[in-house]
This record gives sequence, structure tokens and C-alpha cells, in this order.
Amino acid sequence: MKRAVILVGHGAPAADCPRELVTRLKALEGRRAAAGAGAAPSPEERDLEAKIRAWPRTPENDPYRAGIERLAAELAPLLGGAELLVAYNEFCAPTLPEAVATAVQRGATEIAVVPSMLTPGGVHSEVEIPEAIARLRAEHPTVALRYAWPFDLAEVARLLAAQLARDLE
Repeated sequence: MKRAVILVGHGAPAADCPRELVTRLKALEGRRAAAGAGAAPSPEERDLEAKIRAWPRTPENDPYRAGIERLAAELAPLLGGAELLVAYNEFCAPTLPEAVATAVQRGATEIAVVPSMLTPGGVHSEVEIPEAIARLRAEHPTVALRYAWPFDLAEVARLLAAQLARDLE
């Protein structure tokens, strides 16, 4: 059984991506959300999302992506040989479905998805990612897809306390 882990970050538009593209995408997403569950993205929405996600990235124009990649570099050697891929919930490529497809193409039969979002209450970690995983399970029925969330808040608190202890010394 070949294992893979996908670290999902929130994602952010590149700083040099025109704001009007992001504003228009968010307006179209809002209109679709108001139409109710099951409403499909319009061709314009799909085109804008693809354009924003594919915008060229550098550490200067997308420090968030650079930070997730640094986190991934620290996490990868701790995974016992599982391949680590990175995905983004919005604004940035690759998407979770794209990362899962890559892992499956590389032979993964077991995939754990872990978000960088640590606390409960967010729509990405509580709704969007689980919904995407449910769709991906249907698309890849021979792959064991797990969602490594929610996090134990006591462990998150210990992580933050340890950081504070180092910072306050």
C-alpha cells in the first residue's frame, strides 16, 4: 500500500494578480451560493478561477504559498516515507482534486488529507474540504481517502504555548 499525504493550505491571490479578477470571481461565487446548493459554476466563474489559480507565483508575490511550501518541507521527512503533496483550497494551484489525481497517478492507494487550518469553525475545513473528499472518494473508489481533522485542541494549545515559551524567554 503506497501512502500519500496532501497538505491543504487556504491559498491567496498573488499580489500582482489584478484585484478586479478576484472581485469578479468572489461576486460570481456569491451569486452561485445564493442560488443554493448544487448550483454549478458559470463558465465565466470557472475561467476566472483557473486564471487566478494559474497566475505565476514567486515568494515575493505570494508569501503565503512560500510559507506553506516551507511547512511542507519540514513535514515531509516526518511522514515515514509517505509522499507529501501540497494543495490549496482557493486562489492557488494545485486544487485538492488535482493533488489527489497526481497521488493516484503516482500509485497512492491510501491518501491522508490534512489542512493547515488548526481551529474549528471555518467553512473551508468543516465544509468545503470534507465535501471535496466525498466527491473524490466516489471518483477514486479503490483509494482509501482520509481526512486528518479536526485537530486535538489541547495539542494545538500545547504547540502555541511552546512557541510562546520560546518567544518570551
